[in-house]
Amino acid sequence: MMIDGELVDGAAGTFTNINPATEEPLGEVADASKEDMHRAIDAARRAFDETDWSTNHSFRQKCLLQLQDAIEAEQEELREELIGEVGCPRSVTYGPQLDAPLADALHYPAKLIDEYPWETSLGDAMISLTGVNTTRVVWREPAGVVGAIVPWNFPFEVTIQKLGQALATGNTVVVKPAPNTPFNATRIGRLIAENTDIPAGVVNVVTASDHFVGEELTLSPKVDLISFTGSTVVGKRIMEKGAATMKRLFLELGGKSATIVLEDADFALGCMMGIAPCMHAGQGCAMPTRMLLPRSRYDEGVEILKGIYESVAPGDPQDPATMCGPVISDKQRSRIRGYIEKGVEEGATMLVGGAEAPDGLDNGYFVKPTLFVDVDNSMTIAQEEIFGPVLVVIPFDDEDDAVRIANDSPYGLAGNVMSGTLDHALAVAKRLRAGFIGLNGTAGYGADTPFGGYKASGVGRQNGITGFDQYTEVKSVAYPAT
Repeated sequence: MMIDGELVDGAAGTFTNINPATEEPLGEVADASKEDMHRAIDAARRAFDETDWSTNHSFRQKCLLQLQDAIEAEQEELREELIGEVGCPRSVTYGPQLDAPLADALHYPAKLIDEYPWETSLGDAMISLTGVNTTRVVWREPAGVVGAIVPWNFPFEVTIQKLGQALATGNTVVVKPAPNTPFNATRIGRLIAENTDIPAGVVNVVTASDHFVGEELTLSPKVDLISFTGSTVVGKRIMEKGAATMKRLFLELGGKSATIVLEDADFALGCMMGIAPCMHAGQGCAMPTRMLLPRSRYDEGVEILKGIYESVAPGDPQDPATMCGPVISDKQRSRIRGYIEKGVEEGATMLVGGAEAPDGLDNGYFVKPTLFVDVDNSMTIAQEEIFGPVLVVIPFDDEDDAVRIANDSPYGLAGNVMSGTLDHALAVAKRLRAGFIGLNGTAGYGADTPFGGYKASGVGRQNGITGFDQYTEVKSVAYPAT
């Protein structure tokens, strides 16, 4: 791992990184202790307080572009590494797992350094409190030390988005990757140490098998902001533990997103959206795992979905034709199977798939793509985030009923509307309580687009100018007008 500019071992020894497709060891990684984490926090604090990183805009821009070049030079090695430790299908690495974020996650914030309103004038005014004609300005300054806690499902994508925006705004960072997927983060740490001018302590990468090592970021008064992507359960704990030090928070949490297929939609295209939970075995927070079909065309839609799910089989993520690879761990596989069994117990019809192991896959943490129909939105499988290749299909009576069902969720991360006209889709989208909406088969995710959710799906937004704001503090300054 990397602490204070040095590549170092962990005080707790090492732990083993496992390939979820084969259950075989990939290798060992440094295992940090809480003391290691505090050394990283101290290094980040020192780098923020004692260097010009927070104020030197052109230098930060240069360093971000150096990191971009360094990652691009090892892009193919990183691709193989992600397939191995994440179990993500090779095809997905050419999109959201690697190539898509690499295209803009550093370029966009580097460019925004020149364009961002670091100082905004409010003009001159006679202030009644003082009786003085006063010039007023608003400054945007970095928040300070950022603890970036990263999940295992899209680890490179999440890490590079957090680093791009946090570093561009002048913060220093301690990255805590998930124990299941540490190698991509240690690679970034090595590339920073060996190929950039980023000062020691500005970025630290701390790998640990013990989740509570990461919690030290939340507890430390030297950390100003936690940027966390992961489960709602952990997000609530971070919010609770961070309260003691009034921690600034960005929390991108779980989802139970719905696709509404309206009666006037291209029905075949609309139902094709139901394949989303098969991609990367459903391990995506914004994946639409509820499909809402009009009761008048419900049977038609179910037949289309049945054909789709019968045609998708889990397989080797190294195979370019594979869409559904393994889930990350045996623990996660058991959790998903429990939800499948719960769906049957509560009366939903399991039309395709099931909790038993897929044929021919004796090794690896694979789960059959599973299709539930005749689902009531109050069922557990419709309310809780499964994070596996499971789609639930729910009928609705009319448009108002569809909106009610879509919004009847503790989550509000994403959603989709399929309609015959854009105006109709836009009208329904305005009624959905979710932060990221796609219409008629589109999705707007990118470094320039704010991403985050309502309700239990989180606090704040990552990416775009809104994401830049997330990593800054606001300072209002007044002085006598000249």
